[in-house]
Amino acid sequence: MKFVFIYLLIVNYIAFSLYHLDKERALKGKRRISEKNLLTIVAFGGTLGAYIGMQKYRHKTKKTSFKFWFYAIVLLQILVFFAIYKRKFFI
Repeated sequence: MKFVFIYLLIVNYIAFSLYHLDKERALKGKRRISEKNLLTIVAFGGTLGAYIGMQKYRHKTKKTSFKFWFYAIVLLQILVFFAIYKRKFFI
């Protein structure tokens, strides 16, 4: 369990940092981090860090297609969490 907590802490820090970096690059007209990569870090557990980064830096908050995939990943994560929790609880 400790490993999971440390993993989530690290991946969320990375997610937050990537959203900040991408926003800075966008403002400076530099090469950006692809949406695919931003969503991949979300899929690997960086959901909270990505969400906080989106809100704090007002980044990717208006792009409908990006938000759709972001929330689709979040929904999938919730479903997987409850499936694991339910299975663990009833075994």
